[in-house]
Amino acid sequence: MKRPLLPAGWPKPRGYANGVSAHGTQVFIAGQIGWDESGQFRSDHFADQARQALSNIVAVLKEAGARPEHLVRMTWYVTDKREYLAASRDIGQAFRELIGDYDIAMSAVQVAALIEDRAKVEIEATAVIPD
Repeated sequence: MKRPLLPAGWPKPRGYANGVSAHGTQVFIAGQIGWDESGQFRSDHFADQARQALSNIVAVLKEAGARPEHLVRMTWYVTDKREYLAASRDIGQAFRELIGDYDIAMSAVQVAALIEDRAKVEIEATAVIPD
């Protein structure tokens, strides 16, 4: 299905993979933010918005016939690096519950702002459904 890539001699990363190889149907998920299916924010807390964004990714995956274990890449855009780090325990719990698999190539980038003013995090994702 997918294989995490770890060059010889490199330490195993925590919470992500350096790279992932996979074969199958590709699914590209646009940036998901912390609002619900009706386009409403239920919380202004970082961890709550991250959980909702991950839930939104799971919903899009389901629509494609995919599951969280098919994810191969994520890019997190955060408006405040310190807030992201402070919420890391709750984010990790949400990630384990909703996604479960850390064999995903991931990047996190702090940005000045997101298009939706209340959004604190936006997550893009790519999945590969095995043939």
